[in-house]
Amino acid sequence: MSDESRRVLFVEDDHDLADAVAGLLVDEGFVVVQRYDGDSGLDEALHGNYDVIVLDIMLPKRSGFRVCEDLRAAGVQTPLLMLTAKEGEWDEVEGLDVGADDFLRKPFERSVLMARIHALLRRQERGRPQQLTVGPVTLDPVSRHVSSHGRDVTLTPREFSLLEYLMSHSNSTLSKTEILSVVWGSDFDGDENIVEVYVGYLRKKIDVATQPSVIRTVRGFGYSARES
Repeated sequence: MSDESRRVLFVEDDHDLADAVAGLLVDEGFVVVQRYDGDSGLDEALHGNYDVIVLDIMLPKRSGFRVCEDLRAAGVQTPLLMLTAKEGEWDEVEGLDVGADDFLRKPFERSVLMARIHALLRRQERGRPQQLTVGPVTLDPVSRHVSSHGRDVTLTPREFSLLEYLMSHSNSTLSKTEILSVVWGSDFDGDENIVEVYVGYLRKKIDVATQPSVIRTVRGFGYSARES
């Protein structure tokens, strides 16, 4: 399917932002329908045919969380990108729990928004992502369920994204630069040692003391998810 025939529903109550983003999407060849509150956004999503839904969290009448939750309950599985201006990871946790596919904080670069939308479209074309297993660790990208050594593991969105990236490239060594670009985004300008910190968080949650860690440090190169 070409971009010219792809349809995006954009639900955002800030009319200036909505018009600017809609203009960008139209310039990229998408057909865009705009709604400005949660109730009308939900109604349009239930009855329209869309390839991607871009949904703000803070909406009049019905929050983006509830819109997303109601859509998934109704069986609508259209890829959904959720927007927020709020800080912290708990928005991401709730958004992902109710069925959002991706998350983007305001303000955002246009190139980042387009990259996220195209990534959702590619994921849809490839079909349902497969469950990942490396040694005793299993990760389901759809349900976002993780288990290790036979027990359920609760991860933050960032921890989940890091583990998913490592497991999807199992037995390959990934540099901190590669990991930062994918998991934190190409515009991240903080200390690259944040990767080491999050690897530590993951190890505490998925490892057991009597067995080697699934996440190996490859000195001088980076990290690798390995079975043995």
